[in-house]
Amino acid sequence: MVKYLLSFLLVCNFLYAEEKNLLEEVIVIDDPLTTKIKSFLEEKKYTENEAFINVIFEPKTAFYENDRVNSVKVIQTLKENGLLKLFYNKPQAIRLNFKTSGSPLFFVKIMGDTLRNIGYYRYVTLASDLDSSEFVWNISLTSEYVTDPIILEKELQKSACKIIDIERITPTEWTYVIDMGRGFLNVKKLYAEQNISLKRSQYAHWLDISKIKNLHISSSKRNSWYPYIAYYDASLHLLKVLKKDKITYEVSLRIPPNTKYIKLSDIYNMKNIRDELRLIPTHSK
Repeated sequence: MVKYLLSFLLVCNFLYAEEKNLLEEVIVIDDPLTTKIKSFLEEKKYTENEAFINVIFEPKTAFYENDRVNSVKVIQTLKENGLLKLFYNKPQAIRLNFKTSGSPLFFVKIMGDTLRNIGYYRYVTLASDLDSSEFVWNISLTSEYVTDPIILEKELQKSACKIIDIERITPTEWTYVIDMGRGFLNVKKLYAEQNISLKRSQYAHWLDISKIKNLHISSSKRNSWYPYIAYYDASLHLLKVLKKDKITYEVSLRIPPNTKYIKLSDIYNMKNIRDELRLIPTHSK
């Protein structure tokens, strides 16, 4: 009888231990928000401030959007409460990875303009990869600070793009997943009979010409403009190019069908356009 009793107790203890282990495993599994918060902080930083973090991230539902963690809001909250520093003690080599499911050319153009608008003028493309589901663009740059997701988000919103996820790989490598399903170039849109002047620029002029049929361009006599004019559709596929290897002061254009954007540049160098280009759009679509 004693033998059977001891066997029964051993079985009970074993089952209790198993249940306890399973319970402990369930307890240590973090919810998506906590997992995301931990990914942005060093382990020591999180442990030391866990109680404070639990307070500032209540209610947790406020940090979700469409059943996904709002990474930008998480970073903003950590930053505002002094838990996340985006500056380095000295300039660092930073790697930024951008992912999207949209058109590669369109995406690189939007991201290039966005980076330039927030102060990143010099970066190097490390790699780009396109498969059936997404396009990935990897760049590197040297900076004293990490790209601020809040500033990046605000600039992307001007092109109707949105950050849907952020991943901190290391303190100097970050990945951004961008939704550009409704994206467009944040450029001047031309309307018939509304003349404009383009000032001198070191970059090509991009314009939205989807609302006009014709465009007349006159160049200041102070320019030595060798026209390079490219037409693109809404996804930035090249439709047509017009080049003139001679100094030009007047050009009249009939806009090709399905054209959304036009790029006005110079065959050789934008420095040839020392003064303004005057644009006269006509005939509404």
